[in-house]
Amino acid sequence: PNNQTRQRIERSLGSGVIVSADGYIITNNHVISGADEINIVLLDGRETKAKIIGVDAATDLAVLKVELNDLPNVELTNRQMPHVGDVVLAIGNPFGVGQTVTQGIVSATGRSQLGISTFENFIQTDAAINPGNSGGALINAFGELIGINSAIFSQTGGSVGIGFAIPVDLASQVMDSIIQNGLVIRGWVGVELQDISPE
Repeated sequence: PNNQTRQRIERSLGSGVIVSADGYIITNNHVISGADEINIVLLDGRETKAKIIGVDAATDLAVLKVELNDLPNVELTNRQMPHVGDVVLAIGNPFGVGQTVTQGIVSATGRSQLGISTFENFIQTDAAINPGNSGGALINAFGELIGINSAIFSQTGGSVGIGFAIPVDLASQVMDSIIQNGLVIRGWVGVELQDISPE
């Protein structure tokens, strides 16, 4: 019949980083937020469904898990802060064209007050990051993971050389807490701070 209700299906696209051989994946919370089903497609063509282990909206991070054998993975071992001028590569799936690597440098570190998330300490890079790159890896010239690509500054929707990544130390802490507790537990101080004038 003509009045039959049609089911509306919305699809979203993003990237992720496999951080352990047993299938844990870090991505952005905004990549998977509101999803009824999450499909993971690897570069080798394998496809599987992912389970959400937990999310942390305050840092825009999420942890997923897949059950596959022989998973390629990057280890969260890098503990050296990147420096301005370091060569970096952004890996992801921009606009759904397939796995893509772009090159740039670290433009700045410690970027905050951008209005992107509650806790901000971003690495800024001019490596091209576009829609679909969110949740993907930012690595240094030694192949070490240094950040999770998360946002771009753009008035057109495309890359203008200002991208932001969550540092690996923060992503690692959030992931460990989510795996252990299902969420990130934080203490809060019941005060608000503000600048005051000499008067």
